[in-house]
Amino acid sequence: MDPDQNPEPTLPPQEQMRQRRLAKLGGSIAASSNSKADEAAKPEASASASASSSSPSTSATAAASAETSIAKPTPPTSESSQPTSLPSRQTNSSHSTSPNHTPQANPFSQLGAKNKTEPAMSTTGDSAQPSKKIHITKEETMEDWSNRVLGDIFRVTLDENRATENKSPVLTYLPELRAELEQSGEPIKLTPALIESAILEAAKYIPANKALMEYLLPCWKRVVRATKPPRPPPPEKEAVLSEAKRLCMSNCIFALTLPEYFGRDHNPSHDTLVPYLLRNHDNEDGICLDFFSEAVSRIPEDDSIASIFTDAVVVMSKRLATMSMNDDFKPYINCLLTISRFSPLLTALAEHPYFLVKPTANMTKEQIALSSETQTILGPFFRISPLQSEVTKTYFTNPRTMNPSHVKTSQSALQMTLKTHQTDLSSITNALVRASPTSRNNTLDWFSFALNSNHKRRALQVKVTDVASDAFMVNLTAVLDQLCQPFMDATFSKIDKIDVDYLRRSPRVDMSDETKLNADQATSDKFYKTRVPGSSNFISEVFFLALAAHHYGLGATNSKLKDLDKDIKYIEKVIKQMEDEMSKIQGNAFQLRVAEQRLKTAVSSVEKYMALKFAIEGVVLDASMQTVSLQFMRYVAVWLLRVASRTDYKPGANIKLPLPADQPDAFSCLPEYALQDVVENFKFVFRFKPEILMSAVSDEIITLCITFLRSSEYIRNPYLKSSLVTLLFSGTWPVYHMQRGVLGDILVGSKFANEHLLHSLMKFYIECEHSGVSSAFYDKFNIRYEIFQVIKCIWPNSVYMEQLSQESKVNRQFFVQFVNLLLNDATYLLDEALTKLVKIHDYQKELHNNTLSVEDIEKIKTDLEAAEQQCQSWMQLVNDTMGMMKLFTEALRDAFTMPEIVTRLAGMLNYNLESLVGPKRGNLKVEDAKKYHFDPKTLLSDFTDIYLNLAPKSAFIEAVAADGRSYKPDNFETASKLLRKSLQKPPEIIAAWDALRAQFAEAKERLDQAELDLGEIPDEFEDPLMGDLMTDPVVLPSNNIVDRSTIVQQLLSNPLDPFTRKPMTIEDVTPADDLRMRIEEWKAERIAAAKAKISGGDAMDTTAG
Repeated sequence: MDPDQNPEPTLPPQEQMRQRRLAKLGGSIAASSNSKADEAAKPEASASASASSSSPSTSATAAASAETSIAKPTPPTSESSQPTSLPSRQTNSSHSTSPNHTPQANPFSQLGAKNKTEPAMSTTGDSAQPSKKIHITKEETMEDWSNRVLGDIFRVTLDENRATENKSPVLTYLPELRAELEQSGEPIKLTPALIESAILEAAKYIPANKALMEYLLPCWKRVVRATKPPRPPPPEKEAVLSEAKRLCMSNCIFALTLPEYFGRDHNPSHDTLVPYLLRNHDNEDGICLDFFSEAVSRIPEDDSIASIFTDAVVVMSKRLATMSMNDDFKPYINCLLTISRFSPLLTALAEHPYFLVKPTANMTKEQIALSSETQTILGPFFRISPLQSEVTKTYFTNPRTMNPSHVKTSQSALQMTLKTHQTDLSSITNALVRASPTSRNNTLDWFSFALNSNHKRRALQVKVTDVASDAFMVNLTAVLDQLCQPFMDATFSKIDKIDVDYLRRSPRVDMSDETKLNADQATSDKFYKTRVPGSSNFISEVFFLALAAHHYGLGATNSKLKDLDKDIKYIEKVIKQMEDEMSKIQGNAFQLRVAEQRLKTAVSSVEKYMALKFAIEGVVLDASMQTVSLQFMRYVAVWLLRVASRTDYKPGANIKLPLPADQPDAFSCLPEYALQDVVENFKFVFRFKPEILMSAVSDEIITLCITFLRSSEYIRNPYLKSSLVTLLFSGTWPVYHMQRGVLGDILVGSKFANEHLLHSLMKFYIECEHSGVSSAFYDKFNIRYEIFQVIKCIWPNSVYMEQLSQESKVNRQFFVQFVNLLLNDATYLLDEALTKLVKIHDYQKELHNNTLSVEDIEKIKTDLEAAEQQCQSWMQLVNDTMGMMKLFTEALRDAFTMPEIVTRLAGMLNYNLESLVGPKRGNLKVEDAKKYHFDPKTLLSDFTDIYLNLAPKSAFIEAVAADGRSYKPDNFETASKLLRKSLQKPPEIIAAWDALRAQFAEAKERLDQAELDLGEIPDEFEDPLMGDLMTDPVVLPSNNIVDRSTIVQQLLSNPLDPFTRKPMTIEDVTPADDLRMRIEEWKAERIAAAKAKISGGDAMDTTAG
């Protein structure tokens, strides 16, 4: 049959399959063993085609794409005996041909150049390095060169004598191909036209339990090395090598996709690239980059090639799902990194059915939450982490007894390992999103599904087995942070690319079940129901995905640290109790065994928790990770300010405060975590890694805090608002050389802070009194403590002192409300703290009683411990509250002696002075007073300083003297003695104090006389609440009449009508002018009568009769 004719339908099925496969891979040429006549007829054309098929410098991919023909071998038809083999390496000699045959015409022989020595490539199967140059004699023809080189590449020979030589490498003798050549009269030499037949016959002799790729891959490595000699070969030799390379790749593909072509059955363990992909590129049986390039170049012509790689990755992913960082996971990552160099393969991978989760109706929420981690291609790669439970035990063995320095060393090693892995994951993900639109969209869909199905990670109570692991979610967060890096420049030049309408344009992020910043569910649903046309850009996509990842990923992992601390302390307490009990049951073997088992279980549990805690700390405290995370949060902060203010704000610019009353829905309907994550992240860094903030923070974080404290109505959650204060407070902690912390100097010098900070702090000081949550009463003290710390930090700047004075004049009611709450706090805290000190005094005294039983002692110790904890907390708050009052009264005497304030202030001072210097002050003496932050000398000094600060004001003198409940001259005299002896105050302070107490005494005499002069007060003139004579009566909405000062005090503490408990304000009262005039007339008559009586003029008494 003419080899140029198409195969007849009568060909065997295997041959028909082969022909179809070859046609699919590319064009064909006449390449049978009996086609010599046609080839010889066109030697020039053949030479031209071969020369143009490649150049010495072209890559393997380019050479393959330029090929226009493929050999058509004759498959073996009968089995022959197992051939012997012999070495193929020839040095300085040419191949010999059979004496029974003369050389025949061959198209490649026409390309040979005589009298020219060419280097030849010869390699062994054990080396991945380029082979040594072999000098061929001038007599070596092109046919001899081709025979030798092809034999070396494919480890085959047509010379049976060579197969008997005991040399390396071992060659496979091909008797059937030799017989065909002998029958056709062709030279017994290997040519490009015979490569296909040679491979097919060589494959017959590969054992069935050995994969064909074990033979073909080393052949590929050798042919690739042959195409890259030190010096470019001539075109005719280049053509031979290019054909060998093309056919080698074709047969590799056949071996993986069509084993029937080689007479083999399908075998999953053989028909896969998995074992070869996991080997190093340089290994003889590993997949090199040239293999990838050649295979990828053929994908447009053969769509089955991509599946070879994607199916292999799926298999590797499933294996990796059962592994941890303790196992040999690196080859799997390296393989995916290599694949990520080739966009067509990544696109095919993203289109694979296993790339995304396909939830079914019978899957539970828990199964869906875990599916991204365990049932997708990327999931197992992302779950590899030191946070895997089995890995934490490796890094932290015996954590209960580990030295802190050893813990830090292990954490450093952990960080380096994780950083390398996350860098690899980022490279893979970056390649995926750049490979093609399909790959990018599917990759973003994969991220969004993992996040949307794991909202439960932020639930108050959650089982770790019901949600994706910390290992997986932290890696996911880190990779999304890296995707954001290209647009997070220091000048915020691309922040306008973040589209607020993204959430109204079919967003990938699901936030429907999240609490909103300042909108209820109905308002939010209505807002997002209105869709905005257009498509979202990539920057917006990754921005919102990264924001969600910080909430459900890294943020959720951070929050576990507190819970772990609690669990560890509890179990350690249980272990101690067990150990104490075991000492009592040493005589009972059974109980002892049970106790030992329980103790062993408890120790195992606490070590597991401690190892996890150390691992989480190691991960989240990594400086590089937190630096990237912090940079992202800065962008979120600036973006939130732009949305809320409807401006193009960037750091360095100002925002007009307060914000408009008409809040933008785009801000109100944002998920609460948009702001919460920013605050929590900065708080965490301020506490644990402040050094990375020293050069990374501009004024955007201060602007964020001040803006939403000043316009606190923009945020509904009181805890979220209070966290803004905490953030400012954290920024004032001393760090290295920065005594005011990272934010302190900015707060002192910032123009924006100078204008708005103090008012914002005072506003929230008032607002937190009624936050509406069950723990508000106790929370407010912690918030106000932090406010005091911030104020103390900024007070050296006189601008803030001037601002406070201005507030007392311009916003009088606002200032009075602030000071009133300050007095309330001081009164309550002093009472609680001093009461606890008395209890501690009593408990300590009781413990010295030797007659107490063991049970009584234990009870007293328990009560003492509780009282100590409370006292420490209250006393610390007392010290800061008194410190604030001392600062304020020194700077603002007029403000603190307003009628609405001075009476309460005087009463508070007198009452607590009684506790400090009165007859019962001995009850405050406790052992180790500093343990409770109690310094009676300092506290008394603060009180006397406040008295002295306000001494120049007559209103204050009279208010102190008029305090009928607590003013006692003896207390002031005792205080004078203590100032002189215990506190050792300077003489001028003591003199000022004595002069002040003399003024109090004189004022008391005047007031007592005035009270006698007035006599009994008529009921209609008496305040029904306080029992005092009214001076400025007003009518309430309930038509009751009280003095203005009384209702002002009432409303400062509780904005309700004291008689009906209905809401009201001071603007709701009406002056009772008629009653006030009658009271003034009555007072004038009583005073006149008193004066007349003193002077002896009884006739002047107009009240008689």
